[in-house]
Amino acid sequence: MTLLTWALIGATILFSSFLSGVFGMAGGMVLLGVLLVYLDVGTAMILFSIIQFFANGWRAAQWRSFIRWRIFWLYCAGGAVSFSALRVIEFVPNKALVYLLLGIMPFAVEILPPMARPNIEWRGMPFITGVLTTIVQFMAGVGGVFLDMFFQKSMLDRKTTLATKAVVQTASHVLRAVYFFSLGKFGDGLTPGPILAAIVLSMAGSALAPLVIERMTDHGFRQWTRAIILSISVIYLVHAATLLWHA
Repeated sequence: MTLLTWALIGATILFSSFLSGVFGMAGGMVLLGVLLVYLDVGTAMILFSIIQFFANGWRAAQWRSFIRWRIFWLYCAGGAVSFSALRVIEFVPNKALVYLLLGIMPFAVEILPPMARPNIEWRGMPFITGVLTTIVQFMAGVGGVFLDMFFQKSMLDRKTTLATKAVVQTASHVLRAVYFFSLGKFGDGLTPGPILAAIVLSMAGSALAPLVIERMTDHGFRQWTRAIILSISVIYLVHAATLLWHA
């Protein structure tokens, strides 16, 4: 890849980490979409997982006093179940499927009646969330929008939501990286230099986010999240349609 390409990817990492730091999602959709333009699916998934691990991990550390640890441990147990099942069948999506799922998922969540949406605070729901979100993340690469559905009906404030989502997503990124690495689905894009630079940029983007979060209301937080997610989704649906048409 050219220097200009690496500069574009670097800028995307910085921006997407900031975006995720503010809204707890959306940034991952942006970042994975750009990585898939230049890398194969396996390589993109692993590099994406490494970047997001540090971005989410840094965000979880920033808001660690707000984390709901009971949710985290049950989520991890559910994620381990899905990891084991998918590893047996060795499922690897193609680019068109990833873009399609990235684009359609938010709209699928939107049309689900509010009364039918689950609550992460219900008994046993963190485990179920871990099972389902891990499957979605392995198929679409990003599960933040799907994960957010389980938080929408909760009574958690924006800081507790951000902190808890950050720590469970950190665990999910580890599972996804291990999954694709164990399948040997990666190319030459994973070299120490770019990975180190990506980690630094992801942490820098996350570090800037609290400056905005402190100035937002819980209502504004939810409204902006929805608008950004749906806008990105439309772009990915168009790109998925283009890939499928040429295929």
